[in-house]
Amino acid sequence: MPVVSIWIHAVWSTKRRAPYLDDSIRQTIFDHMVVNGRKKGIIIDRINGYFDHAHMLFAMKNTQSISEVMHLVKGESSRWINSNRLTSEPFQWQDDYFALSVSKSNLHSVRLYIDGQEKHHKEQTYYAECKAIM
Repeated sequence: MPVVSIWIHAVWSTKRRAPYLDDSIRQTIFDHMVVNGRKKGIIIDRINGYFDHAHMLFAMKNTQSISEVMHLVKGESSRWINSNRLTSEPFQWQDDYFALSVSKSNLHSVRLYIDGQEKHHKEQTYYAECKAIM
């Protein structure tokens, strides 16, 4: 049996970086993504974000690809948000995302970073954050 330990920090935004993810729905959406991911065999360790984007830390299985995980998480959540009419306009995630591998020794700091998104973005824009991470 293969043993795989690959951790990925993925970041993606709403379509046109529209601020759809306000305080009243953001946590509900992220909670749904974790539950739905679990049903699909996706191990989501952390997920959080701000008004216009999301960060997710997940562990990959040997049978998964990053693009498959992102497709399942983003696609299903868009449909769920729209079917539950959580936003006043039709909701979409941007097509693109970026994903970085995370070493086991850095998991704690990445978890803290993802958990602190609301505080972090009172001081830094999404664009500046992406530039720094990449």
